[in-house]
Amino acid sequence: MSAERAEHRELARQLRSVVAVNRELGRHLPNECPPASAGVLALLRKYGELRMSELTELLGIDMSVTSRHVAHVAERGWIERHPDPRDGRSRLLRLTESGDQQLDELSERTVDVLEHQLADWSEADVAQLSSLLDRLRESFCPTHIPTPRH
Repeated sequence: MSAERAEHRELARQLRSVVAVNRELGRHLPNECPPASAGVLALLRKYGELRMSELTELLGIDMSVTSRHVAHVAERGWIERHPDPRDGRSRLLRLTESGDQQLDELSERTVDVLEHQLADWSEADVAQLSSLLDRLRESFCPTHIPTPRH
């Protein structure tokens, strides 16, 4: 096996570890807002109003699963649904002020956990990891995003 192939094999192993870290971060979220709900809120903040089909595509899950996640956050008043003016059959999902506040609280919790767990890391190491992960994401998902509606 070439040295380059061995490095890619090690990267694949390390990426599985990143999934485990992300799962552990999710355990620090409040019960009323599990990771899937946080994902819905984060996507609506990032892209603005979305149709259910757009949200489903971004989440990479089945429409029925998306519907359950949307119902969960809607019941808590974190999003609202309203008719799409361009297509009366469709509904647009929008983050509410309460949802925006919930997302801010979740973000603060996550930052607190990261600060605690990475307390022995230098600021430069944290910045380097963040930069490299952003570069990795960009290599896999350079333009696969819907056009925001504003």
